[in-house]
Amino acid sequence: MLKIFFSIMLAVIFLLPKTADAKSQNLQIDGDHGKLSAVLQTPDGQSNFPLVMILHGFTGNKNEVLLTTLADKLEQLGIASIRFDFNGHGESEGRFQDMTVLNEIEDAKCVFAYVRDLRGVTSVSIAGHSQGGVVTSMVAGQLGAENIKSIALMAPAAVLREDAIRGDIFGKHYDALNPPETFEIFGGKFLGRNYIKTAQTLQIYETAERYHGKAFMVHGTGDIIVPYTYSIRYQHIFPGSQLELLDKFDHGFTQDVNRATGLVADFFANVLK
Repeated sequence: MLKIFFSIMLAVIFLLPKTADAKSQNLQIDGDHGKLSAVLQTPDGQSNFPLVMILHGFTGNKNEVLLTTLADKLEQLGIASIRFDFNGHGESEGRFQDMTVLNEIEDAKCVFAYVRDLRGVTSVSIAGHSQGGVVTSMVAGQLGAENIKSIALMAPAAVLREDAIRGDIFGKHYDALNPPETFEIFGGKFLGRNYIKTAQTLQIYETAERYHGKAFMVHGTGDIIVPYTYSIRYQHIFPGSQLELLDKFDHGFTQDVNRATGLVADFFANVLK
């Protein structure tokens, strides 16, 4: 009888509607190339809250200090967040060499579809770092301000298109007109030819400019991976957007992660609360 009772209880739990009651919850969400590993973080004592999707960058993962610090700051301000590993990254399924910006966009849309229907979520915004910033801007452009309340781009790597055209990634060179099937970048990671070919024709700003919601960019003037001028261009295509340049900060804001994430968290607090 005890086994039957526990079986019934498990069945009831799995049949319950999705809820965001837990403060921190590990999730598996169907993505474009398999299951995506995600962490949902919600503020205590609130039944309703805005939510921010947090997107990591190229070769990154959801547990980087920059992203977890931002999630904690948002929680303190009464804002929920979900951060996840893109396909081929971190604890998510898929191969890194099959990853492209386009299928990361599809991953982000899958996560959006999931959180949009969570009980208690009043709006969805997105924050993205580096390549995650590019994905953020393009998803916002595709889904529009009616679905994405606001966006924050942290050192958005819109340079990736020019890098692919030049045949240069992190100082390693390849034939841009005839990219190899796979290309080792560092640490035994191999980039796929499809990533390079799609990046060369990626309509980054053309897609992003269709977004007419609130936008914020933060970038370091000492960023040698993605020059801050790429954020200046984003400011030009987003009317009324805000740009904060941090003097001599690098691509990962390692000089003061708290300062960079505090600016982003304050932006969301101002537009969402």
